[in-house]
Amino acid sequence: MDTWTIDGSDKLAEALRGELVTPADPRYDEVRRVWNGDIDRRPPLIARCADPADVATAVTFAAQRGLPVAVRGGGHSVAGQGTCDDGVVLDLSPMRAVRVDLDRRVAHVQGGCLWQDVDRATQPHGLAVTGGIVSETGVGGLTLGGGIGHLMRRCGLTVDNLIEADVVTVDGRTVTVDAASDPELLWGLRGGGGNFGAVVRFGFRLHEAGPTVLAGMLIHPLDGAMAVLPFYRDLIAHAPDALGTILNLRLCPAVPAVPEQLHGSPILAINVCWSGDIEEGEGYLRPLRAFGRPILDSVAPRPYTEFQQMFDATSPRGKHYYWRSVDFGSLTDPVIDTLVEHASRITSPLAAVPVYHLGGAVGRVPAEDTAFGARDAGHNINMFGAWEPDQGDRERHVAWVRDFSEAMAPYAVGKYVNFLNDEGPDGVREAYGRRWRRLVALKRRLDPDNLFRYNYNIDPSCGDEDSV
Repeated sequence: MDTWTIDGSDKLAEALRGELVTPADPRYDEVRRVWNGDIDRRPPLIARCADPADVATAVTFAAQRGLPVAVRGGGHSVAGQGTCDDGVVLDLSPMRAVRVDLDRRVAHVQGGCLWQDVDRATQPHGLAVTGGIVSETGVGGLTLGGGIGHLMRRCGLTVDNLIEADVVTVDGRTVTVDAASDPELLWGLRGGGGNFGAVVRFGFRLHEAGPTVLAGMLIHPLDGAMAVLPFYRDLIAHAPDALGTILNLRLCPAVPAVPEQLHGSPILAINVCWSGDIEEGEGYLRPLRAFGRPILDSVAPRPYTEFQQMFDATSPRGKHYYWRSVDFGSLTDPVIDTLVEHASRITSPLAAVPVYHLGGAVGRVPAEDTAFGARDAGHNINMFGAWEPDQGDRERHVAWVRDFSEAMAPYAVGKYVNFLNDEGPDGVREAYGRRWRRLVALKRRLDPDNLFRYNYNIDPSCGDEDSV
């Protein structure tokens, strides 16, 4: 689409407090890029919004012309949902203010924030909300799809702590949504993705957590995984909510957190974050730290903000990524066999197999309270394919992810919507399950023409026969 054939784009540029970037701008290629280098789209208009009024102006402009809208916060979506080829990108990245209301224990977070912005504002007060595993993840995308993070077993998912939001709707209005004003829309925002408008402010309930946590990595050689994983499974079966753990089966990344001599070797890492009493945590973790033959133990009291940034270097911007995801019950022996077998065939030093331990506060939220998926799942696995831009063998990496996903399918009890990649409409419906029909009804009320469709899309044209 030729930018200059879009009637009124010059007037849109004049109306914005921010700026309108087009293909004619020398910075265009830089501004249009998103985190996943495998996504290469050329939006005709990128509105870099300075405030909610800019967002409303750009949404109105798009709606009047029937142009779809893509909303970009951190731009960290593996599916590239923060960009498009045929519409208007709302780039919220200039909107990164965070205000902490200590009396209410609520963080007011603008739609362009990254999780590091939130942590930076809340941790001086010893407060936190569950954020992304990577501190450069955008708040908006993570929240609207669910919000897996280190604190989820104690504090719940990010969506469980979303108590209010300001949303720009398709008619250009900015509405404040909470349990009193529009409980159904609040329900939809808690896991239903960016389907219902552009969220320009999130209001999060905060919890006492940090500023110091007991956290770090236990690393074992991958050939020891068949002994370590059953021990780990038994240890976490009745773990306190204060314990958050993530397994990671991969080639050891070349990052500062691990010694150089380990770089490139096949490993099983157990990433630990104990957010309760440090002395109690040291006692609980002692058997895990003593088991087997760990080649690195970096678990120690450290600032939560430091731990939140520890894994940033493992998913750098601009590399190529392809993911699949499965929620499953427990680490049974067949599941462990499948994990180790496929992790042993990993195709790239950038690829990984993170396995997130759910349960705790995540599992105690009633399934109907949010649009999030499988509350009864014990774990989520992300088959994390990644490779260098110039590697030239994309299909080999994609095939590894797909084969792994198929091997895990017999154990699946759901999918995490934020980890969907190219599964299409059927995959989205499957991820939402019985919530699908309710989400379609909400979408029809708020966005009947599907203006906001660059997301895990709830298609308002679906009939009852399309419901799960």
